[in-house]
Amino acid sequence: MTPEQKHKGWNAIKTNDSWAIFKIMGEFVNGFEKMSEIGPCVSIFGSARTPKNDPFYKLSTEVASAIVQAGYGVITGGGPGIMEAGNKGAHLAGGTSAGLNIELPFEQHNNPYIDPDKSLDFDYFFVRKVMFVKYSQGIVVMPGGFGTLDELFEAITLIQTHKIEKFPIILVGSSFWVGLLDWIKATLLERFETISAKDLDLINVVDTSDEVIEILNNFYTEYQLSPNF
Repeated sequence: MTPEQKHKGWNAIKTNDSWAIFKIMGEFVNGFEKMSEIGPCVSIFGSARTPKNDPFYKLSTEVASAIVQAGYGVITGGGPGIMEAGNKGAHLAGGTSAGLNIELPFEQHNNPYIDPDKSLDFDYFFVRKVMFVKYSQGIVVMPGGFGTLDELFEAITLIQTHKIEKFPIILVGSSFWVGLLDWIKATLLERFETISAKDLDLINVVDTSDEVIEILNNFYTEYQLSPNF
């Protein structure tokens, strides 16, 4: 390949990137307009692969219903598994049930429990994650894979670095999370000292819906509900 051909290829890449800006801006504008009308919500993260007969599917439904009964709406990633369970619990409890869906090559499709006027579709993960964090008064993290961990650690990082206001981060299922938390304490905190002890105070680990609501209620007796940035 000649230098000229390489140069043309790079120009094509730059042109595509320039036009992508408008699509990205459009997703932000559409997301901000719709999400600002929804009201105080709690985001529920978790695996798209969790089957309906899994205990964590049932627990996610219970947690979402309890969140609605406590006066919040529910936001999920809009797909199957834990996300479906979260929307189902909110829907059955008569509350706000929002879904921020994204097109993936496998496993992702809109679940039937999202309010029709609160279903958003995204092409960009980073835009979608902004919506989760900006309009959530807390996040509840059920067992999940890399996507769930990505969402969890982004929220922790933004709070740790004071880029957003603090809100409750609640991990549900101590049997699932104990290995990760033990590694964080032993490796990041004690062995390599790459985090501070106070950073761990951002994380709550529970096993029941009652504990989730208790943490949310206790937090918001001290802080006011508001967008996070």
